[in-house]
Amino acid sequence: MNYRSHISVKDLNVFYGNEHVLKNINIEIPDKKITAIIGPSGCGKTTLLKSFNRMLDINNGTSINGEVLVDGENIYDKKVEITHIRKKMGLLLQKPYPLPMSIFNNVAYGPKIHGEKNKNKLKEIVEYYLKEVGLWDEVKNKLNESASKLSVGQQQRLCLARGLSVNPEVILGDEPTSSLDPISSRKIEEKFLQLKNEYTIILVTHILRQAKRLANYVIFIYLGEIIEHGDAESIFNSPKKELTKEYIKGMIS
Repeated sequence: MNYRSHISVKDLNVFYGNEHVLKNINIEIPDKKITAIIGPSGCGKTTLLKSFNRMLDINNGTSINGEVLVDGENIYDKKVEITHIRKKMGLLLQKPYPLPMSIFNNVAYGPKIHGEKNKNKLKEIVEYYLKEVGLWDEVKNKLNESASKLSVGQQQRLCLARGLSVNPEVILGDEPTSSLDPISSRKIEEKFLQLKNEYTIILVTHILRQAKRLANYVIFIYLGEIIEHGDAESIFNSPKKELTKEYIKGMIS
């Protein structure tokens, strides 16, 4: 299956101190599809995800070589402005972290930082993105209340709305449903399936059932190396590598 590439990773190596965490990664991430990164705990899934928006920069002792091209631009070029790169990426973590402010201001925060000052425009943005994540009807009468009062599932959808409000191209999810109850998880999954028509979505997941439900493309990583990658149907139904077969059968955890 042929996909248009959005992110290209070329000869990427990541070291935490002397530990070689990612080894010679070469991969193409398809545009406007859901890509699932799968593999056992500690194999480098989250490190690979964070390499896409330079979140690895915040770790002292990390060294990175190779290229990550987003829209053809190497984000590790010394001339690149990091804020410009991160604006293209919405990030959802395992546990939602709403900002310590109102529901309204959580969503308005990004647009304000990027220069939007018109109050009516901000209201439109907040309403639009809360509707986009299916949260508007639940919170429209309490927009000025603290976001910390929301349930964990609602907080995760709020964080998704906050990420979308700056018009990113890519949504990165690091096991974004792992701390949620089944109903909230389903809502997030349904939202991803709707959003993939507009955004490139890359998810780290340890839940194979979730990857099977959502992914168009799958990357299987093991001990810092990409073992196999391809369209989801091929990876799950007829993997080429023995290690991939063992992992999918649950023989490696």
